[in-house]
Amino acid sequence: MRQALIDLDAITHNTRTLRELTGTREFIAVVKADAYGHGAVPAARAALAGGATRLGVADVEEALALRTAGVDAPIMAWLHGPETEFSDAVAQDVQLGISSLRQLRDAARAATPGRPAVVHLKLETGLARNGLAPQDWSAVFGEAAALEREGVLRVDGLFSHLSNTSLEDDRVQLRRFEVGVAAAHGAGLTPSVTHIAATAAAIDLPEARLDAVRVGIGLYGLSPFEDRDAADLGLRPAMTLRARVAAVRRVPDGHGVSYGYTHRTDGDSTLALVPLGYADGVPRQASGAGPVVIRGERFRVGGRIAMDQFVVDVGDHPVEVGDEVVLFGDPAAGVPSATEWADAAGTINYEIVTRIGARVPRVAR
Repeated sequence: MRQALIDLDAITHNTRTLRELTGTREFIAVVKADAYGHGAVPAARAALAGGATRLGVADVEEALALRTAGVDAPIMAWLHGPETEFSDAVAQDVQLGISSLRQLRDAARAATPGRPAVVHLKLETGLARNGLAPQDWSAVFGEAAALEREGVLRVDGLFSHLSNTSLEDDRVQLRRFEVGVAAAHGAGLTPSVTHIAATAAAIDLPEARLDAVRVGIGLYGLSPFEDRDAADLGLRPAMTLRARVAAVRRVPDGHGVSYGYTHRTDGDSTLALVPLGYADGVPRQASGAGPVVIRGERFRVGGRIAMDQFVVDVGDHPVEVGDEVVLFGDPAAGVPSATEWADAAGTINYEIVTRIGARVPRVAR
């Protein structure tokens, strides 16, 4: 009835394309949030097949789920609540992003004989989210070096995150990061990898590529830019969201459609019911605007998107129960893009794919 097709070959292709473009020694494939809705385990394996050397997630729980599935590549998790327990992560060789002195000490306490906690220190360079504040760098670097000497900690990386406001803003952050890296070296730390660039900077700001890039949205064939689409970047969208027409109704001129009658038919018309709604992640904000393709013809959602369903006014075009309805996928196949749905909903393509709910089966192909 409803389905998200996941093209794993596209993820492998996109990884290889961006790996070749950036030319970095390391390539971190970001598979947080269930790989932006694509399925973390198969997406991780597809990215590794395309040349990724490491994986990145937000939560320790996401990292441990990959380990349980048998993914043995280096994994880093970088967002932790105050209650997060690091023992399982250290035991499963999950590297930890560290944003405070407390987290550093918690990670060190999770070490066991012969298995130090492996960490990446995150430096705050201007995004105003998590990360070590510049005034704390000296103290944290010094304690990290002492913990390394004790054998309970190893600093494998230093990293930060860019705002993507403009290239000049990103360069300011990069310069701040370089100051922090120099200070870390001065404190006796010798990390093997530095990384600050996500997809946008990995493509547009070569000097930010450093030892590694952290690529998320680009893996899934979506562009982070407003002025270039996936095809311009040589990327292939990996997710196709589709359903089948559940009901067909012929109605007269002026008939109201869905809640609030925000759409009324212009003449006698055929209405097709599609069993996807905001419970499945289809944004209600795209009511009256979200594009679909049925039988090779493009239409828009008619009226309001409901929790489980929406209606398409196809006019006099033929449609039958069981016909395929494609909401988004690869525009090269003649279907709308996730970016078009983002524009219709006033959001970004990242959100469109990531929000697709658990009620929609992911089917790898």
